[in-house]
Amino acid sequence: MSSETTVHAYSDGSAIGNPGPGGYGALLIWGGQEKEFAAGFRNTTNNRMELLGAIVALESLKRPSRVILSTDSQYVVNGIEKGWAKKWRSNGWRRNKKEMALNPDLWERLLNAVEKHRVTFEWVRGHSGHAENERCDVLANTAARTDAVLLDEHFEKTQKAAAQG
Repeated sequence: MSSETTVHAYSDGSAIGNPGPGGYGALLIWGGQEKEFAAGFRNTTNNRMELLGAIVALESLKRPSRVILSTDSQYVVNGIEKGWAKKWRSNGWRRNKKEMALNPDLWERLLNAVEKHRVTFEWVRGHSGHAENERCDVLANTAARTDAVLLDEHFEKTQKAAAQG
């Protein structure tokens, strides 16, 4: 019998206005225990928060684990399960010859976090009554609406550079 822990992880992200204030929520359940994570950012996107929810869930694990990570983000699931993120990384974060991949900073973190564990990603339909996904949605939306919002430095720096042309 393996001593490897199985962790059920759930994550969600939110952005009000997209881009706009955003937040993520994550929930870990293992061995009869639960732990929640959430944080809000003053200006970000929904996809960045979806990624960050999954990242925080995985990065919070103290030892290699078997993880079943459920999210309502097809962007996150497909980026990993279909190998898109690894392909983008191997191409210098390019989707193709003309387009740069979005969110390379977070995809890099997610790929690194996934490599430390045995992760299976599961897509769940959002707002369909899935209890843990609904809990993460509440965490993400509450965090997005809080006054104590963090700075998504990479996003704001790229937005500023794009505005300057």
